[in-house]
Amino acid sequence: MDNQNKSKKIFLLFGLIGLGFFIFLTIMLVHVVKNRNLPSLYTKNSSKAKRGSIISADGFHVATTKKLYKAIVNTYYIDPQKKELFIQLFSIYSGIGTKEIKKRLKQKKGVVVLSYNISQQRAQYLKKLRFELKRKKVFIERKNPRTGKVTLHGLSIIESGESREYPYGNLLTPIIGYPHKLEEDGYTYIKGVKGIEKSFEDALNARQNELSQGKRDVNGYIILNKESFTKRSINGLDIKLTIPINFQIRVEKVLDLMKVKLKAKQIIAAVMDSTNGKILALASSNRFLPKKIKRSDYPSLNSAVTEYSFEPGSVMKTITFALLLDKGLVNPYDLVNGHNGRFKIGNKVITDEHKFDWLSAENVIVYSSNIGIAQLAQKLSGVAFNTGLKNFGFSQKSTPDMIYEKKGSIPSAYKLNNQIYKATCSYGYGMRTNLMQLMRAYSSFNNNGRLVTPKIVDYFIDARGNYIPVHEQKQVQVIKSSTAKRIKNILIKTVNKGTGKKTKTLGLRVGGKTGTAHIVEKGKYVNKYNTAFLGFSNDKKNKYTMGVIVIQPRSSQFAAATAVPVYKKILDIMVEDGYLKPDIIK
Repeated sequence: MDNQNKSKKIFLLFGLIGLGFFIFLTIMLVHVVKNRNLPSLYTKNSSKAKRGSIISADGFHVATTKKLYKAIVNTYYIDPQKKELFIQLFSIYSGIGTKEIKKRLKQKKGVVVLSYNISQQRAQYLKKLRFELKRKKVFIERKNPRTGKVTLHGLSIIESGESREYPYGNLLTPIIGYPHKLEEDGYTYIKGVKGIEKSFEDALNARQNELSQGKRDVNGYIILNKESFTKRSINGLDIKLTIPINFQIRVEKVLDLMKVKLKAKQIIAAVMDSTNGKILALASSNRFLPKKIKRSDYPSLNSAVTEYSFEPGSVMKTITFALLLDKGLVNPYDLVNGHNGRFKIGNKVITDEHKFDWLSAENVIVYSSNIGIAQLAQKLSGVAFNTGLKNFGFSQKSTPDMIYEKKGSIPSAYKLNNQIYKATCSYGYGMRTNLMQLMRAYSSFNNNGRLVTPKIVDYFIDARGNYIPVHEQKQVQVIKSSTAKRIKNILIKTVNKGTGKKTKTLGLRVGGKTGTAHIVEKGKYVNKYNTAFLGFSNDKKNKYTMGVIVIQPRSSQFAAATAVPVYKKILDIMVEDGYLKPDIIK
């Protein structure tokens, strides 16, 4: 009996042990199979690449990109006992006042965006704060009432977009252009609309976003080893301009002052190296703030140097005379009848401001005789005149660096066979051009007869600091070197004795031509004018082509009283800043 009871007890014991073991295995199996929401052993980080910067010739960033971040927190997971600690720490790391943080936390329960406009540097600080908050257990786990899962949400720092910054305000506008914002997958990025921002969109655009992934450590950082993967970000190319900021600022100030003095609608000016086309200054009196464009700024958004086309007036006399001289159709010393200031071609009466009986062919340019150049132009055939104007770059795109250029127009070869069309076109009526085209044409007189292409962008800079050259445009021999030399001397004579006297500068070789033209409104010429002065300014080493257009001055209709003084002021700045060094004979 005792043995039987003993056997039962042993059997019961083993049964209990077996049952316990079964229960243990069952529990282990449930834990293995059940999703316990353990954090992943792997993590992934990504970061957007930035748009390239626009940099002046003297190294100043005139347009750059700032990355923006937003800070998000779920108030549901903040430990009530440590809420004040969170506010204090977030304020220190973000630079946002505690009152503002408390206000935002009170406005809404749950997911709260504490800031949409966090700088990249502050974002790095806040990412470090995340781990500090985790260490101090500021956030607590909560059970989701819908799913039953226990979760923990801390502070999130997320890239929200990028902002285009213009540290020098309206400087270099409208040449530099402006962008607008687009959104993709919750990220705001920049796209160029006008100016350099648009014409070099492909170069400025970000190349490759950063991506890192691999096993993480206890703090969530990626463990860098052979199993991890990293793809570095490649920002857009930086653009290096040919324009130095200090000189550009001074030229813009001159235009601002002279616009008021001359009561002009707008003044535009350009300075270019005659030997290589590099632009030293490209300025307008009508500028805008790229980040704060107002309705009143709309007319100024277009770059007038290439997008304002106009009848150029007497500055075209030089081009017409160059074509005649190059083809041997005129001798500078030929006598031309001035008809005492009044001459009729067909049913068109042509007049001169200054009356002449007779004057030499070159003095037609020096004293700007409409009658003289109208008669000389008759020696050109319609085909030769039309082809010659095209060869000088008129009705053609002047530079690849600017977008939306208005190329203007010239009369057809057929029309230029007509005496009246030939006459009026010879002194800059019946055709349209822009300042950049005139700069290119006039560069030939200061460059041995070769046209240069105006160049605003010098080169690109990649993410590694390497210089990438811009495709160079070939110079075009438009007239013979001997012709250019003769025209150059005539333009110097024009400054010394003719309509450009006020630009004369001791110790420099200055030459140029004035121009005045009526403005057409609703198909009729009205009592409004544009004035111009195109020319060159040289010392022993440097050669510069310069141009000034004064749009609708009300103080005077004459270029000698409007465009010429502006030109002279810019020329004086070039001397002061050392771009030109007068040869003073002691």
